[in-house]
Amino acid sequence: MTSPPGGIRYPRPGASKRKASAIEDLGRKIAEEGLSIGAIKLDPDNPFQWASGYRMPIYNDNRMFLFYPETRKTIVRGLARIIEEEGISFDVVAGTATAGIPHGTSLADLLGCPFIYIRDKPKSHGLRNRIEGIDAESDLGGGKVIVVEDLISTGGSSVAAVQAVRDANGICEYCLAIFSYGLDRAAEQFAALDPPCEVRSLLTFDILLDVARTGSHLSDEQISLLTEWREDPFNWGQKHGFPKVE
Repeated sequence: MTSPPGGIRYPRPGASKRKASAIEDLGRKIAEEGLSIGAIKLDPDNPFQWASGYRMPIYNDNRMFLFYPETRKTIVRGLARIIEEEGISFDVVAGTATAGIPHGTSLADLLGCPFIYIRDKPKSHGLRNRIEGIDAESDLGGGKVIVVEDLISTGGSSVAAVQAVRDANGICEYCLAIFSYGLDRAAEQFAALDPPCEVRSLLTFDILLDVARTGSHLSDEQISLLTEWREDPFNWGQKHGFPKVE
């Protein structure tokens, strides 16, 4: 496998406070833009129905960021910054299909390294590829792969992508995301991988709530409801009169 150009592998212990705050600043920019364009919607008074049937007070569509070139640049700079600060060594960037593909491609272009993408399941025809960008009759040859995801909620699809890389003889120690809700269920699934996979996100739920609060997007009561949701997301709706839709 090829290695990325110099300047990528930096030691974590030397990260300065300025660098640490830079990631948070980028996360705040993403939150502000997401709330402004409607890519992130917060409504604890009339929660959204997720595909699972649960009523949740947050809905996120990071695909809307693709329309805004400056936001795309913010995202890719942030992902590269995480790699720099964490001292992550890697050979290949992988995007999850479909939402992780554009940002993963941009990151690979910025860093001058190979790119692949991971289907949610193998193709039903042809060579039945699960990973696109390598020959179906070969594998990743023990190379180190960073998985790029747009959103991590419960973590199931992201964990499956990491496992697909490992099944293809790739080493995957990190999954990078634009936004993570920080749910315990996701943390448990990543920790259950053997070996566990580390997750790093540009935007965290706590930063989002702080931006929503300071920007007067929500009342203190609504912020409290959102904080309560993150602590117990799958019982929150039932508790507040929004039962799961079967």
